Amino acid sequence: MNNIYQILLIGVIVFVTHLLEGITGFGCTVLALPFVTMILGIKEAVPVLAVLAWILAGYVVMTSRKKIVWKEYIYIVLHVGAGLPLGMFVFQKTSPVYLKFFLAIFMMIIGINGLCRNWKKSKTDKLPETDQELVNHSVKKNIAMSLILFFGGLVHGAFAGGGPFVVVYASKALRNKSLFRVSLCMLWLTMNSLLMIQYTATNVWTQKTGVILLIVLPFLAAGMLIGDFLHHRVNDYYFRLSVYGTLAASGGIMLYDGGKNLLCVLAGACKYRIAAYCFALSKLCKTSLGYYMIWFVSRQKYDHNQWDKK
Repeated sequence: MNNIYQILLIGVIVFVTHLLEGITGFGCTVLALPFVTMILGIKEAVPVLAVLAWILAGYVVMTSRKKIVWKEYIYIVLHVGAGLPLGMFVFQKTSPVYLKFFLAIFMMIIGINGLCRNWKKSKTDKLPETDQELVNHSVKKNIAMSLILFFGGLVHGAFAGGGPFVVVYASKALRNKSLFRVSLCMLWLTMNSLLMIQYTATNVWTQKTGVILLIVLPFLAAGMLIGDFLHHRVNDYYFRLSVYGTLAASGGIMLYDGGKNLLCVLAGACKYRIAAYCFALSKLCKTSLGYYMIWFVSRQKYDHNQWDKK
């Protein structure tokens, strides 16, 4: 990247998206990924955003570590961790286009559904504040929730942005906004640490990655501090709306980017298949078998015509 203005644009994107994660506890990577990918490409955008999310998560955990719900964290990290290696494989070996497209649709469905369910609720309704209230609102841990968390790990391994799947469970199990945020940030701190170890082992880091990180750190710090300030002052009702609004917006952005890339891939695949069929046909016609097939077909057509005449 030769243009400093492109890096500054990444800084603005980082500021806005990490401000939102500072409020909600998730969303910075999935929101920033489509835009940063347009500038850097997917293979460089994911490691950069993973490091920035790791720093933000570390800050939230350090300042609010006493509010971590360890029981829920352990349950989530075990299931998300099971899907993480498969996501790492997807990032290294396969095209992420199809996964991004279906992830975007899932995010939009969950986000819009959450907005509709919470829109009519009273602004004065408060989320549970005590541990006992939290236990009373604990979500049932069934196979469906385990699979959702597993896919969250898969997506996190591929894009460092598995938050949408995890939020489906965490929004039900962690009803208090502060417990929700810090417990999710503890999860991102753990998962992104593993991702960074894997990036180091596979030589993903480049000099350009380091330069970009140094330049955008001030934007990260500003978004992180302002987001933390707003988190402690936002009403619980608006917090719920911001969580699902972030999810729906992330899905919309990713759907646009993923849908566009998917169309390009499908168009390219169609062109490749047509070219392959034409090449195979041309090869066939140059062989004795090809000549025989052409003669046989023409002969059958001739006999058919003669039969009709009779």
